[in-house]
Amino acid sequence: MFENIIFYMFALAVIGGSIAVVFAKNPVYSVISLIFVFFNAAGLFILLGAEFIGLLTVIVYVGAVAVLFLFAVIMLDKEKEVKRSAGKVYQTIIAIMALLLLAEIIIAVIGLLGSEGSLAIANAPSIPIDETISNTESLGLLLYTKYCYVFQFLGVTLLVAMIGAVMLPHRDKKDILRQDISAQIARKADDCIEMVKISSGTGV
Repeated sequence: MFENIIFYMFALAVIGGSIAVVFAKNPVYSVISLIFVFFNAAGLFILLGAEFIGLLTVIVYVGAVAVLFLFAVIMLDKEKEVKRSAGKVYQTIIAIMALLLLAEIIIAVIGLLGSEGSLAIANAPSIPIDETISNTESLGLLLYTKYCYVFQFLGVTLLVAMIGAVMLPHRDKKDILRQDISAQIARKADDCIEMVKISSGTGV
C-alpha cells in the first residue's frame, strides 16, 4: 500500500510537471519544470528496482542536459516579435505534430489492450533474469551488445544537440564587435603606428 501511494505521488508529479513544461509562458520556467519531471521519473525507476537508471537519469538528464538547456535559454537574447504570418505557420506545424503524436499514443494504447480489456503487457512472457549479476552489469551487456548501434546513435544525437545549444548564442549580430584573427595577424607596424614629430617647446 505504501509503495502504491509513493508511485501515484511520483506519477502525478510527472504529469503535472509535463503540463507545466508545455504551458509555461517563460522558457526558464519550462526548463525548471522539466528538471522536476526528471527527478520524479528517477523516483519511479527506483521504485521499479532499476536504481542505476534512476541515478543515471539524475546525473545525465538533470545534471547535464536540462542544465545545458537552462543555460542556453538564459544566454539567448530576446528576439524581435515574429510576424503574425510566420507565427501562424509555426502554430499549424506544431498542431499537426501534436495530432500525430496523439494518434501514435492512441494506437499504442489500443495495441496494448487485450481482448478482455486488460493490458496485454501483463500477460507477456517474462524475461529471464540472471540473479548472479547486478542490474548495472545487465544493462551494460544489453547496451553494448544488442543495442550497441542504437546507443551510439543516441550519443551522436545528444552531441549534435549540445553543439546546437552552444552555437545558438553566438549568432552573428551587427552591433557586436568580433575578433578577426586573420586581420590582426596581417597587420603591419606601418598600419597601426604613426610617428609624430613635435617641435621643441610647443608641447602636445
